[in-house]
Amino acid sequence: MIKTRKKGYLIVISGPSGAGKGTICSSLLKRNEKLIESVSMTTRPKREYEIEGTDYFFTTKEDFERKISDDYFLEFATVHNNEYYGTPRKDVEDKLKAGYNVILEIDIQGAIKIKEKIEDALYIFILPPSMKELKNRLVKRGTESEEKILARFKTAYQEINEINKYNYVVVNDILEDAVAKVEAILVAETCRVDRIEELDVGNMEEVIHEDLIK
Repeated sequence: MIKTRKKGYLIVISGPSGAGKGTICSSLLKRNEKLIESVSMTTRPKREYEIEGTDYFFTTKEDFERKISDDYFLEFATVHNNEYYGTPRKDVEDKLKAGYNVILEIDIQGAIKIKEKIEDALYIFILPPSMKELKNRLVKRGTESEEKILARFKTAYQEINEINKYNYVVVNDILEDAVAKVEAILVAETCRVDRIEELDVGNMEEVIHEDLIK
């Protein structure tokens, strides 16, 4: 009998803006009931349609900073308008202990911080089929100025240089193919030897004798 450990594992997915990592994560979550999303904490105001504990955990800047001092986060960052975003350690650990595989879509700096604390997490980097296609995707969004698109494009080159910090790379050319590749990686991870909790193949003499007398 082979018994794999019940505890889930953390899946960290990164990639440059426009690579399609968010769409891939959404597809994975819809198709796999044992896959659950990590919920971040933020100090930005809650929007009317957002649900506490589902979209984000909302808190004050003062509380967030106290939590930083208490090592409450796996990683955190300051972004727009000096607002904090972070990944609560306990939320992730509780979901893993419950047997869920936790997916976390995060930037490269955040992934590096998490890797310092959780080495056995699974790190997947999503790439566009080409830098030309990445530029086209950013332009087609039509939501940002030319200056911001150029900044994102330059950042993408820097991020791709960090690819050696990840376990796998998936090129997102055709979405369904990319999702299928990530799913294959997740299946392979469940078959790793170090995920076996108990291995009992029975006594050799007893098994041989049982076969002979049938």
